[in-house]
Amino acid sequence: MTYHDEFIGDFLPDTAWRRTFRRRLLAWYDRNARPLPWRRNRDPYAVWLSEIMLQQTQVGTVVGYFDRFLTTLPTIRALARAKERQVLRLWEGLGYYRRARQLHRAAKIIVDELGGVFPRDPQVVRRLPGIGRYTTGAILSIAFDAQEPILEANTLRLLSRLLAYADDPRSTEGQRLLWAMARAVLPRRGTGRFNQALMELGSMVCEVRSPRCEVCPAALLCRANQQGRQQEIPLPKVRRQAESVREAAVLVRRNGRMLLLRWPEGRRWAGLWDFPRFPVHTVSPAGIRRELVENVRELIGVDIAPGQHIHTLTHGVTRFRITLECYEAEFVSNAQTVTSPLKTRWLQPKELDDYPLSTTGRTLSRLLAKAAAS
Repeated sequence: MTYHDEFIGDFLPDTAWRRTFRRRLLAWYDRNARPLPWRRNRDPYAVWLSEIMLQQTQVGTVVGYFDRFLTTLPTIRALARAKERQVLRLWEGLGYYRRARQLHRAAKIIVDELGGVFPRDPQVVRRLPGIGRYTTGAILSIAFDAQEPILEANTLRLLSRLLAYADDPRSTEGQRLLWAMARAVLPRRGTGRFNQALMELGSMVCEVRSPRCEVCPAALLCRANQQGRQQEIPLPKVRRQAESVREAAVLVRRNGRMLLLRWPEGRRWAGLWDFPRFPVHTVSPAGIRRELVENVRELIGVDIAPGQHIHTLTHGVTRFRITLECYEAEFVSNAQTVTSPLKTRWLQPKELDDYPLSTTGRTLSRLLAKAAAS
């Protein structure tokens, strides 16, 4: 037996504990499960879509997007046939747009290489874009009742407290233990329902800052509760301080049309359309005008005449806190010495509704529409 095996064996509860935990958890879930739209059936496409949407996104936010996406693209084949622009437009506002692009690519692989049927082999599923170990387990267990464990934010917290695991649950050792626990507690049948119950308990009861131990069906089985250590377990993730950044967005007009660009692979918001934007470093009016002219020319090969400042937005993206200063400008000419690799289009303000934009880009497009209507 290796050191790791001994370590895990020391922490895992015995058979009687597991049996009691399963019974209490499932009884609680029967009484408290939320009627979420992705629980209406076990269609693997719907399960897959919900799991991708729920990554780093609250349940309440996802519900409307899920229904709208499925109504528009109800099958894997419909998703595979769709244009990326349509997929991103349906996803707009959920953030982390790479998820949508990977979902789209995976649908094409399933249709082109797997006959349009979502695979049941976990090794095949893991090779699809955007699907990792947790997502594989969630889809296969919920859709097909496969004996696959899950470990995501809610179950990581729940299992850490059940075991009173006080070290870093994201470390190699912590992951080995918690994945072993996730597998050890699985029932022989009804794995999908059980895994959903685990996530539901973690989300609704075993909360981050104020766990509701008084209503938890596993309170008497929970080692952290027995030790009074619910608030300190699991060890919190070290968060990096947000970095403040100033950027400018330029709304370039030409004969009633607005200039949009499409961000390429490798850039923030890849695949989305946007107004020209870039970091700015000066604060004087003359300095700002110079930066606007130089950056628009370098970015998309267009010369502009900057206008007035019209709006300022503040928003967060990953570890950045961005102050976005928005300016008007008039098209002057295409720059003779710059050829931009970016795709651009001149659009009427009303046409912007058909293009997927970032959250701030959509805010600016609404300002334009409001101004045009007034």
